[in-house]
Amino acid sequence: MDAVRVALLREVLAGTEWLGATRRFAGALRGSVVPHGGGLLLVGTEAYEPWHLTAHLVDEAAWSGTPELAPTLVRHEVRPGDPAQLSTGLGRLAAARRGETVLVVAPDEPGGGLLERVHDARRSGATVFSLDAGGCADLHTLAHDVLSVDPSRGVDLDTVQHLVSAATGENTVPAPRGRTLRDRLSRLADTLTQPPPARW
Repeated sequence: MDAVRVALLREVLAGTEWLGATRRFAGALRGSVVPHGGGLLLVGTEAYEPWHLTAHLVDEAAWSGTPELAPTLVRHEVRPGDPAQLSTGLGRLAAARRGETVLVVAPDEPGGGLLERVHDARRSGATVFSLDAGGCADLHTLAHDVLSVDPSRGVDLDTVQHLVSAATGENTVPAPRGRTLRDRLSRLADTLTQPPPARW
């Protein structure tokens, strides 16, 4: 979606909660993806791969001069012969570490296998974001930040993905909100449940 269409979409949604919600979520996402860090891992459900959001974030990363925003698409099924940019499987989530960000896009239930790998990533220190259309409680429990879309409230997940990707590349994205008590407790719980460091 080009800038003109995003502007029109924002005009249509002016006065609703969605502009603020998507900008807040995008600001938190952008703030979690640090330069020279591990980068952004983007994963969908078994039935849905977020190709479109991946492409938009790659464009926004280039236009905004923030290459760290260009995500790695993590796929449930990688076939022999797939090009390099499409060859990252779910095992990559289990290998995620502190300094990396995992964004789960879930228009349907994420499934136990994905949730397990997202849990592994979080336990290893990765920051987890959820952009979903159904309010999966298990995914919300794992995520540090959530934007849940209810189509009965006037927008669908595809529209919100466009707004988030556009806002992520803006230099005017608000700074991530201060760490709340929940954030601090979450970080403490992550630290306490991490596996012990490897012996040297």
